[in-house]
Amino acid sequence: MSEQGQLPPIVVRRVKRRGHGGHHGGAWKVAYADFVTAMMAFFLVMWLIGAGTREQRAAISEYFKNPSMTQGTATMAPPGQTGPGGASTSMIKLGGAKDLARAPGGKAQGGIAASVDPKEIEKEARRQERARLEDLMQQLQAAIQNSQALAPFKDQLLLDITPEGLRIQIVDKQNRPMFDIGSAQLRPYTKTILEELAGFIDRVPNRISLSGHTDDAPYNSDHRYSNWELSADRANAARRALLAGGLTEDKIARVVGLAASVPFDRSNPADPVNRRISIIVMNRQAEASSLLQETGPAVAATAGATLPDVAPVVPASPAVAILTVHPRPAR
Repeated sequence: MSEQGQLPPIVVRRVKRRGHGGHHGGAWKVAYADFVTAMMAFFLVMWLIGAGTREQRAAISEYFKNPSMTQGTATMAPPGQTGPGGASTSMIKLGGAKDLARAPGGKAQGGIAASVDPKEIEKEARRQERARLEDLMQQLQAAIQNSQALAPFKDQLLLDITPEGLRIQIVDKQNRPMFDIGSAQLRPYTKTILEELAGFIDRVPNRISLSGHTDDAPYNSDHRYSNWELSADRANAARRALLAGGLTEDKIARVVGLAASVPFDRSNPADPVNRRISIIVMNRQAEASSLLQETGPAVAATAGATLPDVAPVVPASPAVAILTVHPRPAR
């Protein structure tokens, strides 16, 4: 074939399109939508926090500390219906919100059962109260060691925890009695001890029981006045000294005289240590038991409405007769 009959070569040019051409794609729209959603959620949370009360904000804070709604994982139980260490199962109300509907048996629909064991609540309340009394005992022990007024009498101040509460006993010594012999007249240093103790006892909300004790030496007088009246008068004198030291009057629940019926040293009833004043900072269970003994269940339920509904504690000391004796007029 001649050169004049050859066809010219065909050249095909392909244009490559760039991905960011035109409107640069749609990925930025997704990012912008996420940003707007996040900002809307942020301003909604800020509005809710600003519109709520302090209690509601505290409830929200406690919820976010343990949102799992499982027991035993939170360090602090939030207010409301809770289990031991668990989060609240009740809905946080921020104005107009309704409680979750509950099925029979106390279960919230779509949630878990609100299991609050009253025994666990009672056990925790007793544990906290015992811790408070033990803390008070430590404060008193430190004060006895460091106070110029109490340090000289540290061997006469005995502190211990009993089933009824914190017991503070002020005992006699051979050469340092608390009262004049055969009298309910307090020695000046005994007044100082009681007035110092009053400030510490008044720091806790618990009520106290005061009891006076004597040795078994018979009182040298006619039968109109005996160790029973003497112990009651001495307990009442201690009550007045505590009030003078700043103790609130309504914190005194009971003042009794027990004579020599509950000796400190049972092997030697004539020992001076048996002459003592016993102050018991009662726990709530002992206070409820005291009300039951004196007034009966019906009155105790009315008078002690704030006390937990628990079985009375059996006193550690033997049963004794309680006399209510008015102080004898000075002669």
